Amino acid sequence: MQRLYDFLRRHPTGVDTFWAVLLFGFTSLWVAFRFSGAEQPIAVIFTIGLCLVVALRRKAPVKMLLLTAAIGVGQLAFSIGTYPGDAAMFVITYTVASGPTVPRWASRCALVGAIFGPALSYWRFGEFAEGQRVGANLFVTVLLTVPFVLAWVLGDSMRTRRAYWAQLEERAARLEKEREAQARIAVAAERARIARELHDVVAHNVSVMVVQADGAAYVLDAAPEQTRKALETISGTGRQALAEMRRLLGVLRTGEQPESGEYVPQPGVEQLTELIDQVRSAGLPVDFRREGEPREVPSSVELTVYRIVQEALTNTRKHGGPDVGATVRLSYRDDDLDLLVEDDGRGAQRELYEEGGSDGLGHGLIGMRERVGMVGGTLSAGPRPGGGFRVSAVLPLKSAR
Repeated sequence: MQRLYDFLRRHPTGVDTFWAVLLFGFTSLWVAFRFSGAEQPIAVIFTIGLCLVVALRRKAPVKMLLLTAAIGVGQLAFSIGTYPGDAAMFVITYTVASGPTVPRWASRCALVGAIFGPALSYWRFGEFAEGQRVGANLFVTVLLTVPFVLAWVLGDSMRTRRAYWAQLEERAARLEKEREAQARIAVAAERARIARELHDVVAHNVSVMVVQADGAAYVLDAAPEQTRKALETISGTGRQALAEMRRLLGVLRTGEQPESGEYVPQPGVEQLTELIDQVRSAGLPVDFRREGEPREVPSSVELTVYRIVQEALTNTRKHGGPDVGATVRLSYRDDDLDLLVEDDGRGAQRELYEEGGSDGLGHGLIGMRERVGMVGGTLSAGPRPGGGFRVSAVLPLKSAR
């Protein structure tokens, strides 16, 4: 049964043609018994036209409406009274009113025909002027008009309903596309965040390990005690990097709860002292100063401060050259937290801080700008007057007040 229903839905013109053939057969019998003389061939022509209207009503509704109107006028002119073929007028009225692509003027014309067509037919063929009371004539006229008007109303309501459902489907499709786009954006943002974290963790800790390993190799025979301290620093830095890597990888897991103590908390302002001590132990002199009254800072701002200092000092070790020193200044203002990291070395190459570099070089500065932008702050990075490199960030604190 469902297959038959699907077949009929796929072939609407075939279904209409079937009903047109039935209408033609029944109306032809009516014409043969009820009409004679010159009226009979005219009635046959009108019957063929009305059956054509039924067969093509969905394929060419406007043309079929005009054909129906012409046949109606012809019936009045040639005195062809109401007969079964006129059912096509009822059908085309509904079709034009319900068609989603039919112009509105055609629908209004169908409504005018539905209102005045039955009245004109009754006035022409219903013995309107032969002694019947006016009230009775009006009642019959209304009785004949109501079905046609109801057909138009039903069709127009179907048209409105279809338009409503089409809007709902379009909106659902649009929302689905928006959800997919938002999901892609969220995935890209999460990937960028994890990439920043991985870069900061790997670049800083591996840089410290490389420096300590080079120093240990240089003094291996001459100063065993310094070698031992360097190896201890390498071991501690490696463990710290591994802990942070585990925390980042834990973000990617789904449906798993981390074991107690497996992941370290997000670093913040309080961990800056440990970070700077670690950098000092790697051979880079750092002058660290705090200004203003320390107070509560949003966790996102704390992590941003830590990562900027970490990346800036890592870059100082990479690009500052020998005998370089660095300064870190953290200033608490009324509404902002000012961070300044600068060194007196030779600074980074121009393409690293302006274009991001290539082969992974300069990506730390890109990560800095992204982090600062996410918390609503501003960042400037570049060579400072007199030599060296400067990183300056202004981070808002309003959300913490």
